[in-house]
Amino acid sequence: MIRPLHTLLALLTLVACAAPLGAQTAATGIAEGDYVIPSYRFRSGETLANVRLHYRAIGTPVRDAAGKIRNGVLVMHGSSSDAGQVLAASFREPLVGPGRPLDPATHFLIFPDILGAGRSSKPSDGLRARFPKYGYEDLVDLEYRLVTEHFGIERLRLVMGISMGGMHTWLWGIRHPQMMDALLPISSLPVKVDGRNLLWRRILSNAIRTDPAWMGGNYTTQPRGFLNIMPMFDMLVQSPARLGERLRTYAEADAYVREVVEETLEEDDANNILYRFEASFDYDPAAEVSRITAPLLAILFADDELNPLELGAIEPLIAQVAKGRHVVVPAGPGTEAHRTQVKASIWAAHVAAFLSGLPPIR
Repeated sequence: MIRPLHTLLALLTLVACAAPLGAQTAATGIAEGDYVIPSYRFRSGETLANVRLHYRAIGTPVRDAAGKIRNGVLVMHGSSSDAGQVLAASFREPLVGPGRPLDPATHFLIFPDILGAGRSSKPSDGLRARFPKYGYEDLVDLEYRLVTEHFGIERLRLVMGISMGGMHTWLWGIRHPQMMDALLPISSLPVKVDGRNLLWRRILSNAIRTDPAWMGGNYTTQPRGFLNIMPMFDMLVQSPARLGERLRTYAEADAYVREVVEETLEEDDANNILYRFEASFDYDPAAEVSRITAPLLAILFADDELNPLELGAIEPLIAQVAKGRHVVVPAGPGTEAHRTQVKASIWAAHVAAFLSGLPPIR
């Protein structure tokens, strides 16, 4: 499991605020805030009285003559975490900083907690199994409303994300093709979730739903039986080579399993996990990728078993994106399969080259 670095975020001592651009602390330069959408109607037909979208932001907005922000960058996390995943040092430091690809002096970066995660609305807030069913199309719509309604941004400099956030990036390019200067999906493919990717999701969902303590999602004490599945998911997103280096004995493997279970119990909730991993049911962008008009760079990893390149999915689809291309980061001593997505030092040079080829911010 790609685990959020809550200890790091605690040290950031962020201050919550509902002001349009959030409250910014002098020590960190990170702003934090919420946007609440009343009476939101999901595609399932269900409604939620108030959808809270939490975000953090770095940088200074640059505005055009009409007062509109022109340098906005949307950065989206994966399904197993919240914005802490893309604010962690291993992801942020190679990309965000003076002279780096996403310099806060020239970019205004928005890191949302996607619905169902972090401090945005989620089942564990109280509704539990009565929380509306949502899909990726709902999540992208909510991200769009955060950007356009709360921040007043009409065009983003860049939309990027990892894993689930990368999948959302593909959808952004399809649903809002004139909304961005560029797209950067990382460790994700523009194809329906099927095969092994679908199977592990269903194994996890079934483990939760058949847990005797689940009680139809209305438990009062966190169910534990499904936790036996979480180390299997963790194994799927890890590098076999790195696991082979780390786990050499029964004791080391057992300790690793306990670590995954303990961190899942500490950091998440069964309903939240169930909703997030079932939300991909409506993700099927392959037939529409030709609608993407912005320059797009897809970054993939050769040892990523969650998005196996041997299936040959990316080549025929990227060819349908007018300004699209992809790079495959080869496996090496520093790569960690799907989890390489948060080790930006390995692939930041591709981001820098891609962004340097864009026209100046208008």
